Amino acid sequence: MRRKFLVLLETLVILAGLTLGAAAWKVHSALEQTLNVSQEELLDVPAGSTPTGTFNRMQAKGTLRDALWLRLYWRFNLAGQPLHSGEYRLTPGMTLQDLLGVWKRGEVVQYNLTLVEGWNFRQVRAALDKQEKLKHTLAGLSDAEVMTRLGHEGVFPEGRFFPDTYKYVRGVTDADLLGQAYSRLDEVLAKEWTDRAPEAPYTEPYQALIMASLVEKETGVPQERAEIAGVFVRRLQTGMLLQTDPTVIYGMGERYTGKLTRADLHEATPYNTYTNAGLPPTPIAMVGREALHAALNPASGTSLYFVARGDGSHVFSDDLEAHNNAVREFQLKRRADYRSSPAPVPLPAPQPGQEQGTQPPGSPDTATDHSADAPHDSQKDSQ
Repeated sequence: MRRKFLVLLETLVILAGLTLGAAAWKVHSALEQTLNVSQEELLDVPAGSTPTGTFNRMQAKGTLRDALWLRLYWRFNLAGQPLHSGEYRLTPGMTLQDLLGVWKRGEVVQYNLTLVEGWNFRQVRAALDKQEKLKHTLAGLSDAEVMTRLGHEGVFPEGRFFPDTYKYVRGVTDADLLGQAYSRLDEVLAKEWTDRAPEAPYTEPYQALIMASLVEKETGVPQERAEIAGVFVRRLQTGMLLQTDPTVIYGMGERYTGKLTRADLHEATPYNTYTNAGLPPTPIAMVGREALHAALNPASGTSLYFVARGDGSHVFSDDLEAHNNAVREFQLKRRADYRSSPAPVPLPAPQPGQEQGTQPPGSPDTATDHSADAPHDSQKDSQ
């Protein structure tokens, strides 16, 4: 009887060994398999997905085999390993071991959203709408409703987001990205406010943000930002109107078609700095750190005017006579290659209704006499 028991026990041990060996071989075979991927593709792992469900889905699609053994391997070897949601890149020749390594490292595919200095909030929302991998939750909402959704009810959105390149993964919401940009602007503004020059004339950071938006729209030449801020500050301190075209353009909204007339300069909007003294009521665009720094550290000097040379830089003048002379030299006799922006790329082809050589949106160019219907390049004088 005892001998039979020992034989039975020995048989069971052998069978167990064979079963474990077979299982180990199956697991090894499953892990070493090459994924059935003929060209690069993306594996979407939505939030809340489990390894079990993902393995089953991949097997149903024919991307892998032996999902059962892979599930068992994960359960006994990677039980504490999270599976991050997002997209994973699958490439030809990739093995299951390679995929597990990507999962363990959380190497989800990232996308970029670039918010550009000088954009207005309408442009920001348009850029968000074009991001196909974002989860869109703000469509159809007014700007005020968007700000409420972000937790900033009653805050005007213009200029309240920091221009930068933001990385995200599939499934992140548009509100999440806007929230990041809003918080980033707060951080940068607070830092620049703390480091501001003692003579900076602002009583609160928001005023500096407004001024920075004017500087941002007037020039992209780094070394000129502080000088342009200085001109604006001196004009404010001496009671002169700012008379800056970008504020007129912003006040016109979508009615602006690429040209300003003298009639536009007399149109009553809250943003028209040809008719309203002081700063406009809100920022008119997103601002970069450099424009903020310039606004809070304006250059000292005596200049009160500036005019675009046509190569992206400006001529600064102390009085109206010198300014008008510069206008005649650089504006009334524009070269064929004239440009007010320093960008090293060709200007886009003229749009319908916009002739070659007319003022592009946001240009800081200045000139003198114009008829009521002629394209106007801003005249920054105190008249």
